Amino acid sequence: MTGLLTERLAAVLIDHSLGVRAGDGVLIRGTTTAAPLVRELYRGVLQAGGYPELQLDLDGREEALLELGEPAQLDWVNPSALEAVERVDCRVQLFAPRNTRSLSGVDPARQARRSRAAKPIIDAVDRRAAAGELRSVLTVYPTEALAQEAGMSLADYQRFVAASGFLDRDDPAAEWGALAQRIARLSSWLETVRVLRVLAPGTDLTLGVEGRRWVPACGRENFPDGEIYTAPLEDAVDGEISFELLLLHGGRPLQGVRLAFRDGEVVEATARRGSRALDELLLLDAGARRAGEFAFGLNDAISRFTGEPLFDEKVGGTVHLALGSAYAECGGTNDSALHCDLVLDLRQGGLVYADGELVYRDGAFLGGRF
Repeated sequence: MTGLLTERLAAVLIDHSLGVRAGDGVLIRGTTTAAPLVRELYRGVLQAGGYPELQLDLDGREEALLELGEPAQLDWVNPSALEAVERVDCRVQLFAPRNTRSLSGVDPARQARRSRAAKPIIDAVDRRAAAGELRSVLTVYPTEALAQEAGMSLADYQRFVAASGFLDRDDPAAEWGALAQRIARLSSWLETVRVLRVLAPGTDLTLGVEGRRWVPACGRENFPDGEIYTAPLEDAVDGEISFELLLLHGGRPLQGVRLAFRDGEVVEATARRGSRALDELLLLDAGARRAGEFAFGLNDAISRFTGEPLFDEKVGGTVHLALGSAYAECGGTNDSALHCDLVLDLRQGGLVYADGELVYRDGAFLGGRF
């Protein structure tokens, strides 16, 4: 990533996503692969009057643990990691894999055990963020591996990442502010809706959402961003939904996924690619068979699908459904070590009804709602 784009990304993360203020403790987590961005974030936090703290990881460390670790070692989480999450004011997590499929040969049961062990940290982040005590954001640093998965050169992928986050525009923060205003209006309307119905080829799904909060996501939790999400009622998801887009989860590809729900629970699941991996995800724990999130993607600047959910779930004209844990800030109660986002493109023939009224066609809201 060019020096200028790295500087602009760091500046938007510090000023817009985290709003770092003098005296804030800021935890910067990532691998050494993302060192240029780590360096700019460290400098930017200092300039904002904050106190930067680094947690740097090494590529291959998690793979070694999952391959060689004894059960007690898989269950152990460094207490300092949880202590830091409970103490700091801001947290930025950098995703910069050298190999997106490094865990594809690891026993899924061991991955699941490790996910359950790390859940207290995730829960602490969600709890403090929901209470307004922690500002936390996840972002991507472009790597060769991510570019290859997306079918791009590294230079093209860097330009794609920059455009997705409005970093190629004169005032990225202002662009995010304008999008935030539009999503806020949509959020207010959606919170009056009781039932949504999604129709598309292979899809006829109803979701109860009455009383649930819709969270407008505008670059302060993920970056890039651009979605609005909620937690459907735990026992009110019924019908079937089909996902054609490729997804990588835990280093394993999933594609052509079809899920059938009854009373909120998956009763049938198939996949054209990755069927065994899908079955293993659904067996992770009791909450893995329920939907923890439903969302609309609203970022038209994300120009293509890449297999990376952080981008794909934000594409304008899509919806996504996540199996597993629900966000407490939405009012959801489903608890799971799993959160697996599956994206459905509605731009050609997709319809969404709200309380029986057609409100969304071919990837766009009707009636000036967005």
